[in-house]
Amino acid sequence: MSECVDVVILGAGAAGLMCAFTAGRRGRRVLVLEHGPRAGAKILISGGGRCNFTNLETAPDRFFSANPHFCKSALSRYTPADFLALVEKHRIAWHEKTLGQLFCDGSAKQIVAMLVDECAAAGVEIRLGVKIHDVTRSDKFHVETSAGDIAAESVVLATGGLSIPKMGATGLSHDIARRFGLPLTDIRPGLVPLTFPPDLLARTQPISGVSLPVIASVGRTSFREAMLFTHRGLSGPAILQISSVWRQGDTLTIDLLPDLPPDFLIARKRARPKAAIRTLLHEAMPQRAADLFAPEGIAADTPDKTLTALGASLKSWKIVPSGTEGYAKAEVTLGGIDTNALSSRTMEAKSVPGLFVIGEAVDVTGWLGGYNFQWAWASGHSAGLAA
Repeated sequence: MSECVDVVILGAGAAGLMCAFTAGRRGRRVLVLEHGPRAGAKILISGGGRCNFTNLETAPDRFFSANPHFCKSALSRYTPADFLALVEKHRIAWHEKTLGQLFCDGSAKQIVAMLVDECAAAGVEIRLGVKIHDVTRSDKFHVETSAGDIAAESVVLATGGLSIPKMGATGLSHDIARRFGLPLTDIRPGLVPLTFPPDLLARTQPISGVSLPVIASVGRTSFREAMLFTHRGLSGPAILQISSVWRQGDTLTIDLLPDLPPDFLIARKRARPKAAIRTLLHEAMPQRAADLFAPEGIAADTPDKTLTALGASLKSWKIVPSGTEGYAKAEVTLGGIDTNALSSRTMEAKSVPGLFVIGEAVDVTGWLGGYNFQWAWASGHSAGLAA
């Protein structure tokens, strides 16, 4: 005999827990199954352990998807203000960093505890360390697990994507979706550091650890934030952001001096003609970076057009990365279950009544800075109201 419930949610992450207590509040018998040893594992490591739980500037244009309109319904029905009200209800102290990012003053553990407490109050059961063997459907869904079989009216796929496999990430939601005939878009690592080819890496490795503000661009898309030189290539917020746009073979253009005009060295030459070009550049960027990019020579001995060309090259440093650091270092998975197969209002599969897909498993990926958590809350809430 199978155990019977109303809703089975596969995955006890951000989206799954939100969906669980939303459905539980409606009187549904909800069971959450998590193959890992704890709920909210990726929440715990987010935001340096303080959880960047939402972003006040959330808007549909901050998300990547083959259908950029798909996210609008869910995001409008559950907003950052809604989640912030939940945070304040649980008396969790928070603060706003730059660009609308909200963090806990204390620990990400508080967000996980809040979600688990809300689940308990809604009568939701969470079972940890349970492996999913198969999901089939006849009159009901049948979920075969390492702890026995379960029958349910609805199944919610909330196991996330492929990013950070050391935290237990798998392609389970994608696999189950395929079995039920749901199409997937191209899948690749997102919000991920970029790597350099050997010749470029040999040049930049000496300045590994240097960070500076930049504008990183691919095509018409640009992000202005910090960039970090690494022992493998580039990282930092600007690079993680642009990585979601960059494709293999694309040229990445970086403005290393976003606050200066191309001819800035000429004015400095006139003020200090006997200074080395490297010295003048030290005043505009970290010393080790200036040492890498500046030629030898004294300012007074260098023609203005040469200095302007140097400034222009620093404002448009063009490189072709060799690749990314992959899912091991990616914060999210780009792509996923095709939104054309889902209802934007309920997250239910159009061709499989009772099957819902939420969170990172869906082809909706936010910018860095709390947007992906807001998508988890919003999509989980939408499914929780319908499952």
